[in-house]
Amino acid sequence: MSRLKNLLSKFPQPQIFGMIHVPALPGTPNSVHTIEQILDKVKQEAEVYAKNDVTGIIVENMHDIPYIRSPIGPEIVASMTMACDAVNRILGSRRDDFILGVQVLAQGGQEAISVAHSTECFVFSHVADEGWMDANAGELLRFRKKIGADQVAVITDVKKKHSAHSVTSDLTIGDIAHAAEFFLADGIVVTGKSTGKEVSMTDFEDACSSTSLPVFIGSGVTHSNVDAFKSAAGLIVGSEFKKDGKWQNDLDEARIQRFVEALRKISK
Repeated sequence: MSRLKNLLSKFPQPQIFGMIHVPALPGTPNSVHTIEQILDKVKQEAEVYAKNDVTGIIVENMHDIPYIRSPIGPEIVASMTMACDAVNRILGSRRDDFILGVQVLAQGGQEAISVAHSTECFVFSHVADEGWMDANAGELLRFRKKIGADQVAVITDVKKKHSAHSVTSDLTIGDIAHAAEFFLADGIVVTGKSTGKEVSMTDFEDACSSTSLPVFIGSGVTHSNVDAFKSAAGLIVGSEFKKDGKWQNDLDEARIQRFVEALRKISK
């Protein structure tokens, strides 16, 4: 059993992953906060998730729009490392009761592995809408080996949101999921066409039937449709947990509790 599968097996399925969308980091166009203010916000959201039984947390620099491709920059790597470390410190003795992940947008695979390695997270890797991006499994996994970070699981998006797929239009989600397994991904993420958009059941089922890897739902899961995705390894939830269902807003504890309760009911 892979390290990721073994880790997931210790938690109720599907695992809920709440997003911490870190405020715009220093040097990015929308940056208005000091690093201390940013870390305070990250810690506040980590505590909200912890007390509402969301035991998966993913830290992401979503507010750093417009994103750039790798190399991302040392200031972003340093800031994201501090953010992930802040989550670890908030969890303290509860740390082993959580699964933590990190994503560095836009194509910060090596940057994310570096952050994850130093802060005991796993990493999300993907291609996006900031221009042409080549798949980089070989380079990424060689980098992981070089820095001794084999314990860091790499979860990759397949035909990800906010992207055009004309070049791979002859390939199904299942084809790409199968290829991701061949190229040593630890898990895959299936998404809708954009943030907050529901995943096609056809895509989800195709991915699940084409790979033995854990399959995560990466967008559009709500309290009203969670039943459809209960067989997923994990549910990555951002917009649904925010005020008015908008990813840019603050966390809304009532919405989080509603979602957790809905999942509990169907899991009984």
